[in-house]
Order: sequence, then C-alpha cells, then structure tokens
Amino acid sequence: MQYSELAEMFDRMEATGSRLEMASIMSEFFKKTDPELLRNIIYLTQGKLHPDFYPDKLGMAEKLVFKAIIFTTRENEAEAEKRWISEGDLGTLAESLVAKKKQRALFSETLTLERVLKSLTLIENTDGKNSQDKKLNLLSDLLHDSEPLEARYICRIVTGKMRVGAASMTILDALADAFADKDVRDDIERAFNITCDLGLVAETLATKGMSGINDIKVTVGNPIKVMLAERLPSVPEILEKMDGKCAFEYKYDGIRVQAHIGKDNVKLYSRRLEDLTENFRDIADALKEQFSGTEAIIEGECVSVGSDGKMLPFQNVTHRRRKHGMDAALEKYPVKVFMFDMLYLDGRDMTVEGYVERRNILEKSFRMTEIVQMANMRVVDTSEGAEAFFDEALEDGCEGIMAKSLSLDSIYRAGSRGFLWIKYKKDYRTDLTDTFDLVVVGAFYGMGKRTGRYGALLMAAFDPETGTYGTTCKLGTGFDDAFLDSMPSLLDSFKNEKRPNNVNAKMVPDVWFDPSVVLEVVGAEISTSPIHTAAFGKVKENAGLGIRFPRFTGRVRDDKRADESTSVQEIEDMFDLQIK
Repeated sequence: MQYSELAEMFDRMEATGSRLEMASIMSEFFKKTDPELLRNIIYLTQGKLHPDFYPDKLGMAEKLVFKAIIFTTRENEAEAEKRWISEGDLGTLAESLVAKKKQRALFSETLTLERVLKSLTLIENTDGKNSQDKKLNLLSDLLHDSEPLEARYICRIVTGKMRVGAASMTILDALADAFADKDVRDDIERAFNITCDLGLVAETLATKGMSGINDIKVTVGNPIKVMLAERLPSVPEILEKMDGKCAFEYKYDGIRVQAHIGKDNVKLYSRRLEDLTENFRDIADALKEQFSGTEAIIEGECVSVGSDGKMLPFQNVTHRRRKHGMDAALEKYPVKVFMFDMLYLDGRDMTVEGYVERRNILEKSFRMTEIVQMANMRVVDTSEGAEAFFDEALEDGCEGIMAKSLSLDSIYRAGSRGFLWIKYKKDYRTDLTDTFDLVVVGAFYGMGKRTGRYGALLMAAFDPETGTYGTTCKLGTGFDDAFLDSMPSLLDSFKNEKRPNNVNAKMVPDVWFDPSVVLEVVGAEISTSPIHTAAFGKVKENAGLGIRFPRFTGRVRDDKRADESTSVQEIEDMFDLQIK
C-alpha cells in the first residue's frame, strides 16, 4: 500500500467535524484494505504503533522533530520556529516546507506504508549512544521522500498528535459498518473493553468475523477498561435504588490500579493504561507473594500512609508517579493497596460473575498483610447504618463510600457506567454535588498581574455519543503563581492554530488546544447557558449547561485521558440532581 492513500484518508477525516462522516470515511477505507495491514493502520490513526498499554512509546521530542524538518528542507531555522510557535503544529509546518523543497528536489522515492512502519519502528526502538542523531536521520529520510501531505502526518504520528479526531468509539463504529452490522456493535465494543487493543479487535473482525470477536477472552497482560459508578445525592436514594440493601465500601483517596499477576511477573496499570509497575514495585512484589493462585487480574487502590499507618491525602501518593528517583520515593512515601475486585482467576472470567462472588473469591485468593488488604466493606440496609459507615470512612481519611449492588446480575461492566455501583462523597453535602474533571480546549491571555501569561482557560466535557467536547465554563480562579507559570509547559504542546474539529464551542479563546489536559474543577452550581455547548438544546432550547463560579482545585488529573473526563451526560444528571 502507498502511504499516500492513508494520508489522504487522514486528511478527509480532519476536514470533517461529523462523527458519522468520519466513521463512514474509515469504513470505506477499511473495506478495501489488506486485513494484514489493518492492525497497524488502526494504531497509526491514533498516532502510535501499539495499543496504549504497550511499554514502548513512539513519541519523539518536538524539538528533535523540528530539527529533522529543518535538516531535510534546509529552511531558515529562526523563521520556521516563529511559524511553529504561532501555529502550534509541526505537521502543517512540515507540509508547507516540504512543498517548497519539492519544487527544487531532483529525485525521491515513493513512500510505501511498509517502509513508513519499518522506519517508525526503528525510531521507537533506537536508544543509547547517539540515539538522537539516529532518530533524526531516520525521520529525515522519510521526510526527504514524502509528499507534503504525507509529511504532515508523519510528523504528527511521531509526536503522537494526529488531530484527526478519531476517537476509539468512532473507530469501532467504522469497523462494525465495514465488517459486521449495527446489531453486533455492542459485542465488538465489549471485545475492545476487555482487551484495550483496537488493533487486535480490527484484525480479528476483518479476518475471522464475529465468531473471532466472540472468542476474544479476558487475558492476563491485556488491561480491562475500568467499570465506573453513577452518583446519587443522598443515602436514602442510594438504598432505594439498590432495593433497600447493598454493600458499602470505602472510597479511598489514592490511585486506582489494575494488577495483572502472571506466572512469572506482575504488571500494574493505571486507568489510563500506563504501566505503573516500577512506581509501585513494593505493591507488585507483595501481591505476587501473597497470592495463592497462578494467574489473576485484580483491582485495588494504592493509598499513601504515614508513619503511624494512617491514610494520607491523594497528593502524597502522586509522588510515586514520578519518572526518576523511584528508589527514594518508595522509601519516603510508603503505600498500601486496598483490593476491591477480582476480574480473572486461573482461566475463569470473573467479570461475568456477581459482585458477592467476585469479592469472596478475591478475599480467599490472598493472604492479608500490612500493605495488602481488602477494601473496608459493610452490608447495610438502613440509612442510619449507611451514614455511620460514611462517617467512619471520612474519619479514616477516605473521600467517601461506594455502594455496590448485591444482586446476581451485578457483573463487572468493563468500560461502562451504571447504577450497579454508586458513589457518595463528602462533596455531596454541599450545594453542588461532586467535582468535575474537565478538559482544557482553549486559553485567554491574561491582564493586569497576569499580563504575558494565560489568564483563563476554556473548559469542556466529553460527549461519548458524538465523540466531541462541549464547553462548560471559563476557568480563571484557583490558579496560584506556580501553576500560572507552568501553564505553557503543560499546554503548549497541544496548541492548535484553529478550533479542533472535535471541539464544539461558541466562545472563541485566544489560543486553541487539542483536548488532552484534564483539570479538577469545583463550582457553585450548574445552570443553562446560551454561550456553552455541553448538552446544548437538551435541557433548554438554544442553551447548553455551564458551571457557575468554577474554581481549579489544584489537581491536574494526569491519571485520566481526555475521553475519560466528566461526560456531558454526567453533567446533565448532576443538573437534574441539583434541581431535586
């Protein structure tokens, strides 16, 4: 396959803001693609060579990519850098400079997809002495032989910033349309939810059809998308929803991990599919040592504890997420893991079992120690009992409690949110229930003391139905000087010269960003707003839902991807709860 065919598909996708049209473009392309190439094409569409949980990452430093562009095109570096800073996109910079170079180039070879994949793999695997020079030369060779449009997406792929808006759900829609039909779309999505590998799902569907999809099983080493909880504003409403009786568990203030315990090793994954094994080596070793079986997948919360054994706030455990100095961090910031779910055990898929069975099997499969413990749980059937347990949780340093259904159909719904689990936090005793995890999609330049810096941010919520981000507020409070100074390094690598096609906005900021950075925000209330687009027209005609008096809590949610941020549906539900 010629690489230009793939680049042209990317260009068509980038030109549309319609999820349906984007899925149609991909479906059309997938149908005529060699099934053996499909897995790699799926990964490239999202700017990578492997699924998210794969340990090696392609991402080249932007400065090195810029250097390769200049080396290839022989353009003026200072002028090119000005354009890069202004546009915020190395892809379009490479496209325009390669176009100028092509006018005077004497010869070049046509790029094939196979050659591009081989070169990108070499870039990813190159390390050690002179690795930067080797990567630069590999990328320069590709750019030398690329057409302008090909150069745009080569540079975007190596930096992991595709800007075509191909969300996982849109790709699944395209796969269902190309190789199956809408009736089995949920089965295809479940295969993705229990493997977190779109390439595997695509290749299986294209080569083996739905019989192959139905044969995909939960496997140690393939992370499972986490199950999520709904919210209700009071304990009586929770008990009513749970038919008068449920299990309440502590909701710990730590980092949620999914442990894959194999025959030879243990891997710990975050909800963003990051490999946290080295960050929590002590937990991985302890889980392996205390496990009585052969293989398992369990979920738990890693919580920082003080010298007295008491739980500490979330900020303390985040010191374990650093990339360097882990030996010192392991000693300085001790942690415990509180296990709360069993997803797989020695060939048995536990996700299809009820909560009670999963909990019992989990407790029987591990020996409890000082750092490996079960999440505190109590079965409750009265409001008084639930409130007492809630107060105990807060006193012990938790952020609230989780209610879990005791019914036989309380299976583990990977990647889904539902009322089988309901969270109840201390925030719910205030006027506005819960915090929001919102995505930065734009910035406004500051005035006064903030002159020369970003003064406010345009925040958005994710809409899974459309694959777009709808704005909810303009955030300008809660920033200390340190955070204001850090904004460029946090945000500027996601700068876009135009509104991203997966952002739905009426407000126009000074700078646009591709949805990536997630911040935790609190507010006074949710109200209808003619200037915000989240849930636009769903609650009130010609109006969306906005958060009044938003304030940054100081917490950057680097444990969440943009599409894991607070959803538009959640904001609608919170608006309804607020009215109640």
